[in-house]
Amino acid sequence: MDNIKYELTESDIPHTWYNPAYDVGGIAPILDAATREPVSREALARSMPPALVEQELSQEPEFEIPEPVRQLYAQWRSTPLFRARRLEKALDTPARIYYKFEGVAPTGSFKPNTALAQAYYNKLAGKTGLVGETGAGQWGSAVALAGALFDMKTKVFMVRVSFEQKPYRRTLMETYGSVCTASPSTETESGLAVLAERPDHPGSLGVAKSEALQFAFANPEYGYTRGSGLNHVCAHQSVIGQEAVKQFELADDYPDIVVGAAGGGSNLAGLAFPFLRKKLAGGRDVRLIAVEPAACPTLTRGRIAYDHADSAGLTPLFRMHTLGHKFIPPAVHAGGLRAHNIAQVVSRAVEDGLMEAVAVRQNDCFEAGVLFARAEGIVPAPESTHAIRGAVNEALRCREEGVGKTILLGLSGHGDFDLVAYQKYLAGTLSDDALSDEALQDGLDSIPSPVLV
Repeated sequence: MDNIKYELTESDIPHTWYNPAYDVGGIAPILDAATREPVSREALARSMPPALVEQELSQEPEFEIPEPVRQLYAQWRSTPLFRARRLEKALDTPARIYYKFEGVAPTGSFKPNTALAQAYYNKLAGKTGLVGETGAGQWGSAVALAGALFDMKTKVFMVRVSFEQKPYRRTLMETYGSVCTASPSTETESGLAVLAERPDHPGSLGVAKSEALQFAFANPEYGYTRGSGLNHVCAHQSVIGQEAVKQFELADDYPDIVVGAAGGGSNLAGLAFPFLRKKLAGGRDVRLIAVEPAACPTLTRGRIAYDHADSAGLTPLFRMHTLGHKFIPPAVHAGGLRAHNIAQVVSRAVEDGLMEAVAVRQNDCFEAGVLFARAEGIVPAPESTHAIRGAVNEALRCREEGVGKTILLGLSGHGDFDLVAYQKYLAGTLSDDALSDEALQDGLDSIPSPVLV
């Protein structure tokens, strides 16, 4: 029952990024918050280099990967695809389960796929530093790594609850030379405003994003980086799914179901959309499943509306599933999934019935994560346990129905820096952090009025 590993050669690393907007037939225009008119390229260029503006707005099917970025990818790509035979045996399922493991990247997650690209384009644009926000620390670590490799300064605003829960991710950033600050902080106007209203604010990705943007505007030598959500970020992550398509050819198999964790959406899009492209081109049918935390149910309980991507309203308006830019999520350990909004392309796919969405509880996810660790030998990141939970549920359904489907899950990163969460789960003290109707409504009430769709 040994597991099978499917690997590609360096020449098989993709030469292009897939544009996910092309696969969903385009996305709604980004609007200026004041005028409600489509935002100009000049306005977008205030917070991203010209090349990324073009990628963000493009309807072309793919973009060429610059050779310097592709050479850096080769340090760890392609990432392995495993057939999880031991997990199949533990579940006593006729399903065939595969996982694409992104934890072999230097920072332990999929995030460097876009961090390196953004650093490259910002350096071309004359920036000498990078700034960004981070939830659980995976994105901050990737920004710090990219800054080190491109000889750029880095500054990261880390959501306070994760800053306290995950000190070793902070240490990793600092080892790469980054300055890491707990958010909300006293370093920006938006941080001070949040603390004035609530001194014990646990932080959120929306708040940290506002702080990072204000820092970038005040320090023009720094380029602002985005860890998820925007179209070009999802495009950069398509290397995951492109590789997986080739690896399934080696396996002489093909997924019936693709399952990914859903936070900001880029990991999910990167894994799933290359399979969606093949399906829409007349290929085999495949179910795409987005699994999100019940404590931050953007796709399953949020609204489709135009909203800001940050809590202070500094960004333009994006049409997407949102819980409202003032939403404050419970302090679940899957910090990378505590986003009030999700990528427009993922939102559009769910809206059009091209992708399903389910919400799961924290303890159920860690139960699946421990099962996976004991069967496969890899401790998954809390975010990844959501994909595992979704895949396990589907495998158990296959057992009940006596159907041997093929399931692919995205193991977006390892959990070696998240052992405090596992310690709590194993001790029986990990809460489920249920979302109250009041907290949900408070967030939804912050969606700009009138609600534009």
